[in-house]
Amino acid sequence: MINKEIDDIIRRALAEDIGSGDVTTNSIFSQELQANGRFIAKSNGTVAGWDVVKATFRFLDERVKVIQSVSDGADVKSGEVIGTVSGPGKAILAGERVALNFFQRMSGIATASRRFVEATSGTKAVILDTRKTVPGLRVLDKMAVRMGGASNHRIGLYDMVLIKDNHIAEAGGITEAVRRVRATAPAGMKIEVEVRTLDELQEVLTLNVDRVLLDNMDTNTMRKAVKISAGRVPLEASGNMTLRRVAAVAATGVNFISVGALTHSVTAMDISLMIDNK
Repeated sequence: MINKEIDDIIRRALAEDIGSGDVTTNSIFSQELQANGRFIAKSNGTVAGWDVVKATFRFLDERVKVIQSVSDGADVKSGEVIGTVSGPGKAILAGERVALNFFQRMSGIATASRRFVEATSGTKAVILDTRKTVPGLRVLDKMAVRMGGASNHRIGLYDMVLIKDNHIAEAGGITEAVRRVRATAPAGMKIEVEVRTLDELQEVLTLNVDRVLLDNMDTNTMRKAVKISAGRVPLEASGNMTLRRVAAVAATGVNFISVGALTHSVTAMDISLMIDNK
């Protein structure tokens, strides 16, 4: 699960935090001192990011050992001990903040994803993330979404076509925009088109695209869109998706619901690392 891209992210984060050295820890901890600690959930949530935590400490000292008590994707309660760490104290203290920053953010994303998935349980709607991620951390943000039970939309601008309003305006219309894409995009690449009205939906239905994005439609209009499309093309609802309204959106019969809030305004899960006294 830890690839070169993630390796590079972790190394940059450690270099950013440690710089020329952990002055405080190096002044107080002896080279030989061994330490033991416990990861404790300080709020209810869904855990995500163990491999990243382990890799963070491993880069500092391969003798640091992290043992997880729960798996990625597990729901935990506040006060629960979810894992332990042991090894050279200097390495543990130097890596603590970076490891927790990754762990807390990824678990926060997984927690939000789990809540949206649970809110739409019993419907066919699949919860998707968006590209509204922290620059440079997309691979981790999207990994955490999957650990929370939701699914990834396109990873970037390169792996799927999404024709939006600005593209349509430049091309002079939806049909022409689709024609231009088909003339130049890699063969077999999926094409999704954004629509804002039912008339635009009717036009797209004649173009044999792979998915239609219903942009900022109210639930009643979405319900009509589902009826009009009659299963001819998968529909994705997008725009202002909150936990309060997502169940009603799912009940319209759409196939996908994209939720920017999974990653763009996530609340980090509160997780602490308590170093045990001798």
